[in-house]
This record gives sequence, structure tokens and C-alpha cells, in this order.
Amino acid sequence: MTIDYIVIAIYLSVILGVGWLGWFKAKTREDYSVAGRQLGPVLFTSTMAATILGGASTIGTIGLGYRYGISGLWLPASLGFGIIGLSLFMVSPLIRLKLHTVTQILALRYRPSVKLVGSIVMMIYDLMVAVTSTIAIGNVLSTLLKISMVGAIWGGGAVVVAYAVLGGMWSLARTDILQFTLKTLGLLFVLMPLSVIHAGGWRHMAAVLPAHYFSLTAIGLPTITTYFLIYSLGILIGQDIWQRAFTARSGSVAKWGGLTAGIYCILWGVMGGVIGMSARVYLPALANPESAFVVAIETVLPVGIKGVVIAAALAALMSTASACMMATSTIAIYDVYTAIAGKEKCSIIIDRLSTLIVGIIMLLIASLIGNVVAALTVAYNLLVGALLIPLIGAVFWKRASSTGAIIAILLGGITVISFIINDGLLSNSPIYYGLGVNLIAFMAGSLLRPDRVFKPPVSRL
Repeated sequence: MTIDYIVIAIYLSVILGVGWLGWFKAKTREDYSVAGRQLGPVLFTSTMAATILGGASTIGTIGLGYRYGISGLWLPASLGFGIIGLSLFMVSPLIRLKLHTVTQILALRYRPSVKLVGSIVMMIYDLMVAVTSTIAIGNVLSTLLKISMVGAIWGGGAVVVAYAVLGGMWSLARTDILQFTLKTLGLLFVLMPLSVIHAGGWRHMAAVLPAHYFSLTAIGLPTITTYFLIYSLGILIGQDIWQRAFTARSGSVAKWGGLTAGIYCILWGVMGGVIGMSARVYLPALANPESAFVVAIETVLPVGIKGVVIAAALAALMSTASACMMATSTIAIYDVYTAIAGKEKCSIIIDRLSTLIVGIIMLLIASLIGNVVAALTVAYNLLVGALLIPLIGAVFWKRASSTGAIIAILLGGITVISFIINDGLLSNSPIYYGLGVNLIAFMAGSLLRPDRVFKPPVSRL
């Protein structure tokens, strides 16, 4: 493994080097939070795709492929359809507003209290998504390096925190193009075909695996529906995604770059399903399906190539962890801190300090939680169940009011948390009931208590 360790060390060194360069290049708060709004098509598409596809989309999807077959693709595919919808219908008008956070849209339409409550919910969501990828980084490193899970989380996570704190979005955008290239070559073009070959080829897989492994609906229509409700709708309003959209130099770059990234997500889902089901052939008795990814790397790949693919895996995980950590930090400063402290202007030093604090919290929580899909599901349930309807209403509905928004956020969030506690982390009920309560509360509150001062929908601004 010495050669593989060297390859991984080189990758981590390059990432840290870009972070250090970002310390000198990110000179303004605009550079630090949205990369100066200057990204072109190639860099924007790379950074958007790298952000969307993290721990659950990689380790989680391969685990689903191991359990259910090709239908495991629906988790990343639902993310892909979400970013396609965002790019086609919402990104162009909103990119012109030159915002820093999604929840600043709430301030354009509602009272300041709505923005503050919405910002806190969005912070929880992004922090939990960052935690999922940090857990996945720990899974990869602990298995391959034979170290404790906690040590792996803090060791790998420290690299993410370091380059994000140093250069902010400037560093994240530049590292993402390397990470996008690595994970595309390492997973799509190396691990997937070699895994199928190791399983005896597609015909042998078809002969030994149950027939439902080749069905697109084996994972279950209720689960597929829930994925679309949680992930597709969540993508429409996630700060981590919108902060990447704000880095585009024009609406057309954001639109077509996002569309390309969405198609890439669907292909990524196919890749995960195929690797998982092929691993089921040559690793038939894994106790934990989520370990299929790492064990497949150890089983299939030769020395040297293994290090490249491990680096590719870390690239997929680190890009999402850093993006969501930055998203949490940006909301904390631009929305929460300014509202509580009463200060509209801060310095880039405060931005970096906020990112460092969020990174430490991320590592602490990741050390306590172990399931990447469960953690991601909790995050998206809370986001969609609390914020989807008030945000969409702010953009498109002329009768939306501050009272309706605040009631919807609070009741939707409470409903989601209640059903998660009662029915379990991975149950489908939280999003159905949370979204239903969110919609009813928003419409009833808005119609019964309209705002005294009318503000037009954001889409008209």
C-alpha cells in the first residue's frame, strides 16, 4: 500500500496547496463567499457537480445498489432532476439579484423574523449534509488505513476545514475541478468497469443475481417517490447549491452548467447501482452494505490504481463537505450574525473565523453519527418540510405573507422532527406530513393574515 499512500498524500497536499493559495487570492468578502461571481462554464459545471455528489450519493448509492440492484440509482438521479429543474425554471431570474444566501430571498418578501428563523433551519440542513460527507471520509480512511473511525474523521476532516478556511469559495471552486476530474476518471471509468469484470461480466451477473436486481423499481415506488420529494425539492432551495449558482458569471452559465451537472448526477446514479450490484456477486455476505464501496476498492483494484481511486473517492466526499460547511458559515454571518449583532458589514477575518467554528462543530457531530444516508435524510426532511413552501411562495405567490411563512416554517419543522422521533430516521412519513402541514399552514396564515405592506413576488423584482 506504500504507493497508494503516496498517491493519497500527493492529492491531499495539492488540495491544501490550493487552499493556501486562496489565502492570498481571496482578498474580498465577495471572493471568499461567491468566488467573485466570475466562474465560466467549465469551472462552474465542475464545481456544481462536485458539490451535489457527496457521501450519500457515492457510498450510500453503492450500498443501495448492493441491496437492491440498479434501482439504487434513484438517490443521485433525484438530485440530478432537482438541479435540472432549478436550472431551467429558477436560476436565471434569481442570479440577477446578486444575493449571498437563499434565505435573503425571504427578506425581500417577508418580515426580518422570517429570514432569521429560515436561516437557522437552513444552517441545520447544510451542517447535516456536511456531516454526512465527513462521516463518509472517515469510513473510507478508517477502513483503508486501519485506524479508528474518530481519528479518520478528524484527520480527513481537518484537511477540508483547512482549505475552506484559508481560501473560502475561491479555493473550493479551484479544488472542485480537480476533484470532479479525479472522481470521474477514478469511479466512472476505472472502478465501475473493473468491478463488473471482477464479477464475471454482465452476463454472469444476470445469471447469478436475482431478477429484481435489474429492475428500476426494486427499491420500491414509495422510496422513489420519497427521494424525489426530499432530494429533488431540497435541491431547489439548498444554500449549498445556490451559493454555487451565485458564483456563475452570468445567468446562461448557471443555467446550462446546472443542466449538465444534473445529467451527470443521473449517470453517477447508474454508476453507483452497477458497482453495488457487481460487488454483490464477489462479496455476497457483507454485514454492512455501505462498506461495499471501500471493500470493492480493496478487492478489485491493483496497487497504484487503488490510490488514485481512493483519492477520487475522497474528492467526491470533500467537495460536498466543504461546500456545505461554507454554506453554513455564510448563512451564519450574512443572515444570523448581522441580524443579532445589528451589523451589516463584517470583515473577511470574521468570515474565516465563522468557517473555522462551523468546521469544528461539523467534526464533532460527525464523530457521533455513523449512517450517511440517515444523516442526509434528516437534513433534507427538515429543509423541505420547513422551508420549501415559504421560499417558493416568496418567489411566485402574490398573496404570500410573513405570518403564513413563519407559521409554516415552525409547524413544518416541528412535524418533521416529531415523525422522525416516532417513526425512525429512514421512514417516509416525516416528509409527507411535514410538507402537508407546511403547505396548509402557509396558505391559511397568508390568507387570514396578509401583510399590511404589500411586496411583489421575487420573480418580478
